[in-house]
Amino acid sequence: MARIARWDRELGGPLDRVRAWTNMLFVDHGILRLIYPNRGRVSKELWRSSQPSPGQVAWFAKAGGKTIVNLRGGREHGSWPLERDACRRHGIVLKDLVLRSREAPDRETLLGLRRFFEDLEYPALVHCKSGADRAGLFAALFRIVREGASVAEARRELGPRYGHFRHAKTGILDAFLDTYEREGESQGLSFEAWVRDVYDPEALTRSFRPSLWSTLMADRLLRRE
Repeated sequence: MARIARWDRELGGPLDRVRAWTNMLFVDHGILRLIYPNRGRVSKELWRSSQPSPGQVAWFAKAGGKTIVNLRGGREHGSWPLERDACRRHGIVLKDLVLRSREAPDRETLLGLRRFFEDLEYPALVHCKSGADRAGLFAALFRIVREGASVAEARRELGPRYGHFRHAKTGILDAFLDTYEREGESQGLSFEAWVRDVYDPEALTRSFRPSLWSTLMADRLLRRE
């Protein structure tokens, strides 16, 4: 809560900005994202990436972007006020949607996705911290719900190309898509009908068994959220 109170406020003078940049680069691992933003184009409407720096927000605005969707939730790093300030300066709408990378997706959130997608102004960019897990899930669900893609097509958004670990704790996102493919898509159920009438997040959580070594790699070495 102290970290949120520190960063979920307006930036003041130059010293505030220096502190925010320092935190973003060295505490929130932003120095790595300046080198490799893990950016990719999902469709004509949607881009995905890791946490953008102010310069990357400016790039997106120059490319015609209209909306950025932040999946990170908490306001615990200097990345947040810098992103918010950059979006204001460049006329980008900044929206929040909370997704978890190590939990079965919430039913209420899933059922609200179609409306959420409809309300976005495009082109949009979605990001989490690293651009691997939550951004991949969002992109996969965007393809299924908004574009009508199959699970096989959408599953590519959760892959090694973006640094996603299927066998770590983050693999519960793959297990979620696999379960929909098996219980819903193969039975002719729409995504929303399956989520509403069949999906059991507690059962999915109980059945999923992550690999210890993949989890150590993702959580301890790469410091994923």
